[in-house]
Amino acid sequence: MMKAYDQLIRHEGNEDLFRAVEMSIAALVSDYPFHIHVEGLRGTGKTTILRAAGSILPPITRIKSCPYNCDPLSPHCPIHRAMSSEEIKEIGTEVIPRPFLEISHSAKMGTVVGSIDLQKLTDSTRSEAALLPGTIPRAHRGIVFIDEINRLADVSPEIADILLDVMGTKPGRIQVEETGLHTAAMPVSVTIWAASNPDEEPGSLTQIRRQLADRFDFAVNMGRPADSQAIFAILAKAAGLVPTIPVHVGNMRSVTVDSDFRNLLASIYVDFGLESLRSVEAMEAGMVLSAVLAGRSAIDVADMTRIVPLALGHRTDAATIANIIKSIQNTDNSAPQVKETVENRPGVRTRMNTEVSTQLKQNWWHSLVEKLQRKLASSRPNRQTSKDSSSQSCSAGGNGCAAASVPDTVAAPPNKAVPLCQLKTEQYVSSDDNKIQR
Repeated sequence: MMKAYDQLIRHEGNEDLFRAVEMSIAALVSDYPFHIHVEGLRGTGKTTILRAAGSILPPITRIKSCPYNCDPLSPHCPIHRAMSSEEIKEIGTEVIPRPFLEISHSAKMGTVVGSIDLQKLTDSTRSEAALLPGTIPRAHRGIVFIDEINRLADVSPEIADILLDVMGTKPGRIQVEETGLHTAAMPVSVTIWAASNPDEEPGSLTQIRRQLADRFDFAVNMGRPADSQAIFAILAKAAGLVPTIPVHVGNMRSVTVDSDFRNLLASIYVDFGLESLRSVEAMEAGMVLSAVLAGRSAIDVADMTRIVPLALGHRTDAATIANIIKSIQNTDNSAPQVKETVENRPGVRTRMNTEVSTQLKQNWWHSLVEKLQRKLASSRPNRQTSKDSSSQSCSAGGNGCAAASVPDTVAAPPNKAVPLCQLKTEQYVSSDDNKIQR
């Protein structure tokens, strides 16, 4: 028997998955597909949480008996898309549970996508290329859950190609082609939830199909429970530690994203060399959804730092993620001054973007200099130099220069090498005002 969502135990290892699931459900209310992929050890409850969440999805209103779940206000299927509002009103509407369907790694193309309706195609009075809906078309406005998606991407590359089209845009599209027949295609708005065990064959989804991995807005690493009380609660089937997500959540359109946040996202994308534009799109959507769940109409820096690992974990390395979070926190500390500059001097949004970018680079450079100084200090003993001028210069330069005991000569072509401690700080470190306290 499937466990109820509000009976599942939350702990440190799975709280990110719970939050990602609830954000994805909140996005459904705004008709925005928000795709999530969870990776982790087998037996930690990934599939249990995702399947249980299917029971708390808000219902939808569709055109009565429509196999494609057409929205009465925006019909998309071959049956209803050409109908007028009066004709749709005559058919009527109905409220049904939001679709939650599954695709296994052994699924066949025809069952996932559908097939061409030969009866309609050969109709002599009105020939048309129409679909007999498969799993994805029938899940329009709902969820498709794919367990062991890494295996599906490995053994069924043609289905992985279909998912690329479904997830590539919002909404996506689906297309069926048969040799010698017309091509049938239509838009679909489907949210993809997926799970995989990256420590088993064939490996992680990023290694197998990086392009598909990038389609997921969030990638969540599922951890094991480390608290014995959580284990006890699971065994005792105790009530959930956190109440379930409300069915009636806010709308993404009610949340304001300040242009300063978009400037910061743009700087992060450029300065940290992020590859996919979907990374910053997922970060912005994640910030908005975080605010929706909190019942706020605006985002804050806490929303941003919370979602960075989920949006970038499958797109870049851990060190880059840590530096991005640090840069966001540093920018937050100087936000009042930057915001004042923008408000008091019209037309300088570009300058703010440049200032944030410069600050990120300076933070990185100062951090690098400190690391080099510590490394030199720990690897070499202090030495007295025979040159009085060098000693005096090192003393003026600070403890870092003295502790490093830089040798008298350094091979650094093409110019003649000189000791680092004989140089003025301005000659190897630059800043906006080019003045450093000494």
